[in-house]
Amino acid sequence: MVALTANNMMPRRVLLSIGVVLLGTLIAVAAVRLSGTSITVPDEAAVAVRELRFEDRPDGSVVVIDASTRAVIHTMTGENGFFRGALRGLARERRRSGLGSEQPFQLIGRADGRLTLVDPATGQRIDLESFGPTNAAVFARFMNDSPSSH
Repeated sequence: MVALTANNMMPRRVLLSIGVVLLGTLIAVAAVRLSGTSITVPDEAAVAVRELRFEDRPDGSVVVIDASTRAVIHTMTGENGFFRGALRGLARERRRSGLGSEQPFQLIGRADGRLTLVDPATGQRIDLESFGPTNAAVFARFMNDSPSSH
């Protein structure tokens, strides 16, 4: 442990400046929160909605099924960490609510190009663009995949 001495103490003026900045930040955040001003950006209109089901297979793969046609549109093999993590979170919420996997998820493409994965059964949603374009692209391909492209 390093003992502070008169030679290595932080100057009082620096500490005071840091305290003023922190206090100012807290006051600004409190003012916005208490004013009721919404800090979220409203969703653009949905331009495409695809209902999808995801099923685990014994070999460890996950098949993506178009719920309206019941056709397999893609098979995910390998690690796919973001894909599996997103689905794991949604599935966990369904289990907590005592729901099964019958109701499909909705993949919503918005007018501004953003994608949202929604679980209508629980109300949970994942704004996929929040995780970067590479991760959003994992789900974006399901908007256009057809049964012949898997």
